[in-house]
Amino acid sequence: MRFVLSKTNLSHMTANERAVFKCQKALELKDKADYTGALEVMRPLWNGVGEYPDLEGLHPTVAAEVLLCTGILTGWIGSKDEVKASNEWARDLLTESITYYESFQDAMRIAEVRAELGYCYWRAGALEEARIWFTEALEHLTVEGYTRANALFGLSVVEWSCSRFKESLRILTENAPLFKKINNHALKGVYHMQVGMALRNLATPESRGTESDRVLWEYAEADRHFKAAQNRIFRAHNLNNISYVLRDQSRFQEAHEYLDHARQLTVRAKDRVKTAQINESRAQLFIAEGKYAEAESVAARAVKTFQKSGHQFFLAEALTTHGIALARLGNTERARLALQNAIEVAHQAGSLNRAGIAALTLIEEIHDLSADMMSSAYEQAVEWLKEAQSYGLLLRFKAAGSKLAARLRKDTKTSPTETLLKRKKCKEELLQIEEERIRKALAETKGSVTHAARLIGVTYPGLIYIIKNRHPHLLEKRTPVRQRQRGK
Repeated sequence: MRFVLSKTNLSHMTANERAVFKCQKALELKDKADYTGALEVMRPLWNGVGEYPDLEGLHPTVAAEVLLCTGILTGWIGSKDEVKASNEWARDLLTESITYYESFQDAMRIAEVRAELGYCYWRAGALEEARIWFTEALEHLTVEGYTRANALFGLSVVEWSCSRFKESLRILTENAPLFKKINNHALKGVYHMQVGMALRNLATPESRGTESDRVLWEYAEADRHFKAAQNRIFRAHNLNNISYVLRDQSRFQEAHEYLDHARQLTVRAKDRVKTAQINESRAQLFIAEGKYAEAESVAARAVKTFQKSGHQFFLAEALTTHGIALARLGNTERARLALQNAIEVAHQAGSLNRAGIAALTLIEEIHDLSADMMSSAYEQAVEWLKEAQSYGLLLRFKAAGSKLAARLRKDTKTSPTETLLKRKKCKEELLQIEEERIRKALAETKGSVTHAARLIGVTYPGLIYIIKNRHPHLLEKRTPVRQRQRGK
């Protein structure tokens, strides 16, 4: 594709026609995970992540297209290249494109941009914010086609990330006819892959055997489409998912072979973040095999990559896996710190589902927790995972509840009732401290949530979630939401 484009004579085109042509070709290459090619196509109109596109002389409708395209590419390329600020830059470009589309009253394009903003928030782990963006987009995307399918897929991914597997599968199955008729192989592939992921997580011990065949069929269909799309990164993700099924069946050697293949693809694509995801899966596989030293080493490497790249959702997962490996090795204190860090990272990012899983893991893996800490972790896990739709999580909750009850019975100094009352009072005091801290930060920043979040040390979506769900009366203290000004 790059060779063909380089031979294409664009001199007969106007500046507006060239810009539209470049955007179309760049997004085609993005679907092939050829981010280097996409960037080459966009030059000199746009010189890469962190740069503002050259809009001089372009018609406003074309400028809007360029901002949308560069916003999408910034999110994908920045994620691959471990650029922490890329999501924020992507949001800025996408938000600016909305201001253009609003001036044209182009509701369809506005909805398309909202869906892309949903992906930005999902990458950051801000799942509630992502759900809002996708839902708002779908309210206006009434025409069947790629754009609606893309938004539906994004919403299903958000629900899956929240452990709402039934809801994720419902979205996909109810819209199966739409995904069947679209012509984009990359999107058709991720559709089948997501169906397989939801089915696997909904399987019970009794149904897992029969469901595995259906799951593997979905993954095979996904691989067929990814090959047609020439997308190595999506193929690697799919091979990673197949390794989970094989791990569930204790087919460990085969699972390692699939991970080897997946890692070869991500290394060849020079995608360190995806490679770290494969490493984290490898660590989980080592844990299943009882090879805890190997798991600890591989998980630690994944943690370092996600810390550098700013992928909070993936970081929380890797910290949880690392904590399990450390606990199984007997490194209790390091394991406790890793799991508590996982809870904090996920919570600050607004990924409460992942925070709840880390809290549940803390109870499972750390056996000398105090009754107060254990009850606190259990209470938080219940709150954060209350909408989870997973048989596996239900079993884990039952086991953790039994462990908590046994721990409370052993506590000779404090009765269970006293412990829970103490915990409730402590929680109320912490909420008061949190409220005062946010109030002061908003006052110092004249109501700017963006600046207040930086002052407190949390993400913007994380602070928005805290205010809306725990201190809604502080909403009046923030400045009204305003559209961003166009860059120079």
